[in-house]
Amino acid sequence: MTPVRAHHGIDRPRPSHLLRQMAKYHHATIDRTFFALSDPIRRQILERLKQEPGLSVSELTRPLPIKMPGMMKHLTVLSEAGLIARKKTGRTVSVSLAAAPMKEAMEWLDQYQHFWTVSLDRLTALVEEEEPK
Repeated sequence: MTPVRAHHGIDRPRPSHLLRQMAKYHHATIDRTFFALSDPIRRQILERLKQEPGLSVSELTRPLPIKMPGMMKHLTVLSEAGLIARKKTGRTVSVSLAAAPMKEAMEWLDQYQHFWTVSLDRLTALVEEEEPK
């Protein structure tokens, strides 16, 4: 990080670096989980690991439209969220799904389930009223 010289000789971080740091910092576990799940590539990675546990990083990268450095960044986010586990055997790193942090996220979402359940119940009632008898 190259600091920017501010007034009175005080160094401060470049704004773009500060924003990147803010985007990476997610204090609570649930925040890290939702942040990790917010990216479609990371969701594809998790889906693939659900179907094929223990894939190597190379195998995970192959079908995706990203290069290895991009994959490593995605895996770091998933790892920091606790959603994957990595295991190194020789030179090969295999990755497995670790879905436990999703439980906390699901419990949080369950608090709001009645909002969409009520709406679906109303829609069902409306459709049933309009059906010819």
